[in-house]
Amino acid sequence: MYLEIVTPEATIFKGHVDSVSVPGVNGDFEMLNNHAAIVSILKEGHVKIAGDITLDDSNKTQFEQKGKGYWFAIDSGAIEMNANKIIILAD
Repeated sequence: MYLEIVTPEATIFKGHVDSVSVPGVNGDFEMLNNHAAIVSILKEGHVKIAGDITLDDSNKTQFEQKGKGYWFAIDSGAIEMNANKIIILAD
């Protein structure tokens, strides 16, 4: 599935991933390939990305590597997943 993370400053990640976990306002949840369409508000926490991904050198410092995945801290945001494409608007 394809993930895009957008902040007010820039698009900080675009690429194919295996899974994404996010801090939803009603609890953390994870999306895998072929997940049902969803729109949700996000709270402060970490977006957790799993998969064989490559980060741009300009954005690499904003991510923390944890095992085989990467974590990206957010204060709040929104997420939409539809047709195996995830867009995260993060603050």
